[in-house]
Amino acid sequence: MGQDGPAPRRWLGSASLIGGLPFGLLAGLALTGQAQPGPALLCMMLVACFALALSRFWLRDLGRLSAVLRRSAEGGSADAPPPHLPALAEVADGVTRLSRSLAERSEQINRMRRVDGAILESLPDPLLVLGADRAPLRANAAARALFGARAAEAGPLAGDTAALLRHPALAGAVDRALAEGTRQAADLILPVPVPRELAAQVIPLEPPLADGGRLIIQLSDRTRERAVERMRADFVANASHELRTPLASLMGFIETLRGPAENDPEARARFLGIMAEQSERMRRLIEDLLGLSRIELAEHQAPTGRVPLAEMARSEAEAMTPILARRDVTLQLDLAEDAVAAPADAEQLAQVLRNLLENAVRHGHAGGVVKLAAARVGGARPGVMFAVTDDGPGIAREHIPRLTERFYRVDKARSRNAGGTGLGLAIVKHIVNRHRGQLHIESREGEGATFKVWLPSE
Repeated sequence: MGQDGPAPRRWLGSASLIGGLPFGLLAGLALTGQAQPGPALLCMMLVACFALALSRFWLRDLGRLSAVLRRSAEGGSADAPPPHLPALAEVADGVTRLSRSLAERSEQINRMRRVDGAILESLPDPLLVLGADRAPLRANAAARALFGARAAEAGPLAGDTAALLRHPALAGAVDRALAEGTRQAADLILPVPVPRELAAQVIPLEPPLADGGRLIIQLSDRTRERAVERMRADFVANASHELRTPLASLMGFIETLRGPAENDPEARARFLGIMAEQSERMRRLIEDLLGLSRIELAEHQAPTGRVPLAEMARSEAEAMTPILARRDVTLQLDLAEDAVAAPADAEQLAQVLRNLLENAVRHGHAGGVVKLAAARVGGARPGVMFAVTDDGPGIAREHIPRLTERFYRVDKARSRNAGGTGLGLAIVKHIVNRHRGQLHIESREGEGATFKVWLPSE
């Protein structure tokens, strides 16, 4: 049945219901001889015409009222048109009032949803909204920033959110909140893509939100606070351990200069030179420790920006000229101009490349060659990669997994004599982790070493 005209079959069916009884009575009277055939036939034709007309107007009015109700159910608003039959006027007025009421309620619900969304979106703490089936419905801007999603994404996140909701501690808190209807707390440690420590509050909602949300998960990122606590302890332990030797050396030379060598210009000059070297070693060590602490504080926050690797590599190679000249080392470049890391922090990636180049020059042969390459990579994990290769003595396989540990040295005496602090590769590892990249080390004894850094690219 359309809005302006009923289907012929329904029209005829309704007409037969309306005129069927009088039409049958007239036919019976004519057949039994109680009425003359001519007038009876005329009356039957009038009844049929009247039934057809009434049926048409009736069905047309009902179709219009039905269309108004459908639009109201879909969220629209419309007034019922005046009916052709006066008997339906009161019904049309009722449909109009119902349509307006439904439209007002629909607008109220939409306003409530917009208010709910605006409140959740503007809150500073990361929030996730779950339905009764534990499926994520919404994530606010703070939650998307926490998990590294684009700010334009208003819906739930796929990868990291799914991993979060599968965490046993949080899954148990969600189950208890749904079963008991009370707020639950959980402490979480997420190991990937970088370690995060989160405190979660699971809050049940009764009644639920307009979109069916039954739970709110409020997250507090405690990574920075816990990292600060650990770094205080690590800094004291590492600094006391590594500074003990140069400090003892300085104290011994000072005591010597105050005593036996007080009037010996040659010994005093030699001792002052050694003291200057030890002081410079302590300065480098303290700078690297502080730099590593700053990097670890921001490791859980993804970087922003774009870094052309070829441009960065040429700049660092030029800055390395004095160091290369001191060791008479040749730096060979193989740089692809289309290799762009994104998202990336230009200053930190320059520090990574600087540390790798300094290590290659320090541990390679004097008068040797260091190679630096940068290129795009495809395959299963497309991105960009730069690699630094030296011609040094190489690294035994058992040492490679531990090279990025703080103060780990394959040859302690050689590393200290070469001016290393033992923190360079630890700094590289944490910067690469912050960029969601990978550090890969390839080496064999006697064949040099290659340090490859893979980074994501848009």
